[in-house]
Amino acid sequence: PAPVFKFTADLQARRRLGLTATLVREDGRESDVFSLIGPKRFDAPWKEIEAQGYIAPADCVEVRVNLTDSERLAYATAETEEKYRFCATTATKRKVTEALVRKHRGEQTLVIGQYIDQLDELGEHLDAPVIKGETSNAQREKLFEAFRQGEISVLVVSKVANFSIDLPEATVAIQVSGTFGSRQEEAQRLGRVLRPKADGHEARFYSVVARDTIDQDFAAHRQRFLAEQGYAYRIVDADELLAGN
Repeated sequence: PAPVFKFTADLQARRRLGLTATLVREDGRESDVFSLIGPKRFDAPWKEIEAQGYIAPADCVEVRVNLTDSERLAYATAETEEKYRFCATTATKRKVTEALVRKHRGEQTLVIGQYIDQLDELGEHLDAPVIKGETSNAQREKLFEAFRQGEISVLVVSKVANFSIDLPEATVAIQVSGTFGSRQEEAQRLGRVLRPKADGHEARFYSVVARDTIDQDFAAHRQRFLAEQGYAYRIVDADELLAGN
């Protein structure tokens, strides 16, 4: 149903076949697929594919952080359209992300987010390269290849990494912010670490969420599609995680 993809329905063809991992949209236009290409013919639950060994098992964890008093005041007085940015980019998320990267030192780790200033700051503190919209294709490929070869163990990426990147060795993803309550994006980001590992290693997907804010509400909505696929999120308190580090 996306504007670019729907053009394919105008091509002359006797047969059409569509393939997607996430037939879910926040604008409710999933039903448009029927008129563009035809009815859904087959659906394979993710957990079934996992049991067959085609994708890696995953441990999904929601890490809840507390806003500081000053951040909570700024959040409470922010305009409605700015509230998510305020809580999604809290400084505590940076500390938690650093702790998670230390916890998984030596593992191929993706740090994923929505806001470029937040990602730039994380890249600086983690001493990791940042891939964003303005990064040239040549530079992106150079960094992706270095990550595949293990020359880089931590990569900070914006939403440009939601689609069509092949990083089979990625085992840990840490999500710090996203496109509001998008279920499709949540599934796409988990998918970045679901390539089966040669040693049978389990994938880890962390979603760092600001407690008692719209960030928490969006997180609950984002997780719905994956919950329907059989994934369960463990909830961990950030203070406990930081204390352990």
